[in-house]
Amino acid sequence: MRRRLFLQLLAAAPAPPNVILAMADDQGWGDTSYNGHHILSTPNLDAMARAAMRFDRFYSGAPVCSPTRGSALTGRHPFRYGIFSANADIGSDAPSKYPLPAREKTLAEFLKPLGYATGHFGKWHLGDFAGPNRSAPTDNGFDEFFSTTRKVTTVNPEAYWTQKGRVPAAELEGDDSRILMDAAVSFIERAAQRRQPFFAVIWFHAPHEPVVATERHRAPYTQYPGKPENYYGAIASLDEQMGRLRETLRHLQVERNTMLWYASDNGPEGDRQSSASPGNAGPFRGRKRSLFEGGIRVPALLEWPARYSAPSVIRAAASTSDYLPTILSALNQPLPKELDGINLLPILDGKRLLRQSPLAFETINDTRGSQKLCWIEDRWKLLSNLDGSEEMLFDLDADPSESTNLAASQPRLVAALRAKLEGWRASCARSRQGL
Repeated sequence: MRRRLFLQLLAAAPAPPNVILAMADDQGWGDTSYNGHHILSTPNLDAMARAAMRFDRFYSGAPVCSPTRGSALTGRHPFRYGIFSANADIGSDAPSKYPLPAREKTLAEFLKPLGYATGHFGKWHLGDFAGPNRSAPTDNGFDEFFSTTRKVTTVNPEAYWTQKGRVPAAELEGDDSRILMDAAVSFIERAAQRRQPFFAVIWFHAPHEPVVATERHRAPYTQYPGKPENYYGAIASLDEQMGRLRETLRHLQVERNTMLWYASDNGPEGDRQSSASPGNAGPFRGRKRSLFEGGIRVPALLEWPARYSAPSVIRAAASTSDYLPTILSALNQPLPKELDGINLLPILDGKRLLRQSPLAFETINDTRGSQKLCWIEDRWKLLSNLDGSEEMLFDLDADPSESTNLAASQPRLVAALRAKLEGWRASCARSRQGL
């Protein structure tokens, strides 16, 4: 009798949601037609934005790629565990500088014991797949991967690996976004056939340099020859593959109970928008590597029809660091200590309008004019080097383009935010020491 009741309760329990983290590489906030791009067409992302939760104030974990990717998998700022910048960018076999430490527990490592199939597809950039700086997806909770250690060309990519070794070049001909989605779709189909919940990380290379596009994807943009037509074409291919992914979920009848997240890893490349750097940061100041809004505010969406059947615009601040605590909270799992991200469910559910936890940033890169540290608390944003040099304070509600520095007129607020930033930075240093 008790066993029968247990089995009835088990059968009645809701199935755990599938989880997909999709991410573009160097796509600016303005590089979608739903965010107002006047040339680029992104019909599939637009359709997702019309059906889903659209974040208008979403931040990448850092202004460059590897740190953001670490934040997405750990819920922690990458300065807590020593991923300070892009791992390596010269050649597909260049050694990684900042492998993800084994002590960091990733989303895959949380979800796998819960019965999830786990797979990574596309750009990894968190360590090598062999050698002294090894920290491969399979070392971090993933059952399988079809991935690159860092950037590759977006047509005829130079090098992919699986857990079995390097993929033959003959299998890597054509559009990169299609190639990596082939592997991701196969993984999802196999998990769905087994009726097993899945966690898929799909990290595109587009539209990162060296950006090229197929003739078919360039065709609508030939009036913008050179870099722009390739840039727009690469995003068009990415958009096409996001449409393919959504259609696959519908075909497999798993779309309702799948959390499909989409974002970019940082803002667009280049010192300013031009024919050489066509990425669009929208109305925001700054670009990739900068801690101005254009470097860290990115397009972002969440589609999960089983929980959110109606579209909504989320204006509260959110971040890639929020993925882990939000997903674990949705699964009623306890959260680990010392996270930088928060559970977004109260905001997504409409129970809270504002983020009640600050966002902090630090970078070691050339910041294209911004300071190297940043503290965002509700509407206020402090940029500081914590060394007595010029600081900047912006009211993001009144001045999202960061045109008016209020630091001189708000010294007490600057001092209070600086003290919090100093405390957070010290806590990151303790975390790196394992304290």
